[in-house]
Amino acid sequence: MRASLVQLSVDSPDTAGERRERAAATVRARAGDDLVVLPELWTAGAWSYDRWDRDAEGIDGPTAEVMSAAARRAGVWLHAGSIVERDADGTLYNTALLFDRAGDLRGHYRKIHRYGFDTGEATLMGAGRDIVTVPADFGVVGLAICYDLRFPELFRGLLDAGAELVVLPAAWPAARLGHWRLLTRTRALEEQVFVLACCATGVHGGMEQGGHSAAVDPWGTVLGEAGTAEEVVTVDFDMGEVARIRSDLPVLRDRVLALGAVGSR
Repeated sequence: MRASLVQLSVDSPDTAGERRERAAATVRARAGDDLVVLPELWTAGAWSYDRWDRDAEGIDGPTAEVMSAAARRAGVWLHAGSIVERDADGTLYNTALLFDRAGDLRGHYRKIHRYGFDTGEATLMGAGRDIVTVPADFGVVGLAICYDLRFPELFRGLLDAGAELVVLPAAWPAARLGHWRLLTRTRALEEQVFVLACCATGVHGGMEQGGHSAAVDPWGTVLGEAGTAEEVVTVDFDMGEVARIRSDLPVLRDRVLALGAVGSR
């Protein structure tokens, strides 16, 4: 299959509508791909807290409408990154959207782990509760977002739910780029899945973005990686590698799911 990571710059003063049109044009140009991925909170900016309330929308709102049309026009599965979702009760969520080739919304995921340590996202947004996987025509897709990358238990949950490929949109800070590059490979290797991690670039909310969007195979090999500029990274790979690697190195078979704690005396 062929997948493209669209590393968007979010440091411009564009309105959310202008950003949607720019992203949609890029998606429409990816006809022939199987899967296209956008970054986290690219309409408002993951660190531009002052825009979140203004740009919040429903999962059937303007971003979903434009992205659905772009996916249908290109004939691709589209992971539209994430949006600032406003629920019916007014709560904001960091929510990922996945569309199929017909433009139908096939799954959405509310970010479980909120970043901020009692500030920012951790205080302004609600926390998701559900692990989400979606069957696609090329395999089972697991959904995660940015800070989730630091929590291996979520990825084990996605594995147990059947994930063969995990898509992770992000707005990862450049200051911790080393962590990003290490963890994307680690999660792919430990779960024996493909990981497609699409990060924003540019500076917004005073935070420089790390870029370096990457596609990693189940052996932990980086198949393609972006730099720090706005760009599209396209990779070709065989989803059959998941089953082959799990058979050749069956470490997942040796998991011990219940370990008792031994205290000192």
